[in-house]
Amino acid sequence: MKKVLLAIVLFLPLLYLSLELFIFQDVTDPIKYIYTITGVTATVILFITITLSLITKWINLIKYRRMIGLFGFLYAFLHFLNFYILDAELDFAFVIKETLDKPFIYLGMIAFFILIFMAITSTKRLFKKYKNYHKLIYFALGLITIHFIMAQKSLTILQIIYVLLILVIGYCKLLQQIINKNKIL
Repeated sequence: MKKVLLAIVLFLPLLYLSLELFIFQDVTDPIKYIYTITGVTATVILFITITLSLITKWINLIKYRRMIGLFGFLYAFLHFLNFYILDAELDFAFVIKETLDKPFIYLGMIAFFILIFMAITSTKRLFKKYKNYHKLIYFALGLITIHFIMAQKSLTILQIIYVLLILVIGYCKLLQQIINKNKIL
């Protein structure tokens, strides 16, 4: 039951996006709107996946971390598809040119390729083999954060709060790693 409820919650941003685009039609720039909703949703969900181990005392969702992470990948994939299909109009040469010309795009692409690797290797059998490489999520989230800030072309209070939140999460994860390492010794 928890899994179904969690899946419904994780599909809500997609439902909201669909309603705004196709029912209410209240969006002036659909491509930018899709970028925003899918990008922010992917980022938030991916950050939730790395904070699950920090909040297990209060809410234990560790057994759903893979599912939550795959939903984060889904939204990142939708973000990429928006770029490739709607923005680039399936022009691969344009995609390559934009990726090389704009630093925020190639940072996003690098992060996306890391997420593809993680999604592919998230099966039980492959995860055992590539578990250590899944720590690349921290690097990918750093790239995603820079990608997000550079895409906005300005630094707002909200983005500063976002960066501070990321630093706090990073500090807590590092502290957790140090504590866990010392428990073993």
